[in-house]
Amino acid sequence: MTMTTTQRILDLAAAAPARHGEDLVLLLQEANELYQQGLQDLHREVAARLGGLGTADLMFAAETAGMPCDASQDRDEVILLLALVEWGMTPAAIAYAEMAEDAARRGICLIPEE
Repeated sequence: MTMTTTQRILDLAAAAPARHGEDLVLLLQEANELYQQGLQDLHREVAARLGGLGTADLMFAAETAGMPCDASQDRDEVILLLALVEWGMTPAAIAYAEMAEDAARRGICLIPEE
């Protein structure tokens, strides 16, 4: 049986509270990679679904999603932003965000300090 990206992120998020230090970093890194993969997959789906829309309809879809757009944004950018909005509401993205926030409260972050 193949595990989905969503299920794996949910599993990692469930395991995260019991992890510390390097173990938590490794868990967060895997979840981050899966998060990026999930976003890319959804972006392709959204591009296929909305790619045929006229510019006015695409802008209307963005505004309806709560993402105001202006004429300076090209179609690809608007489609990516729509994918981000849609992805942000998925259980995988929500679980990852909560996991990353909890890790940050415990001093673990994937962004290197300068």
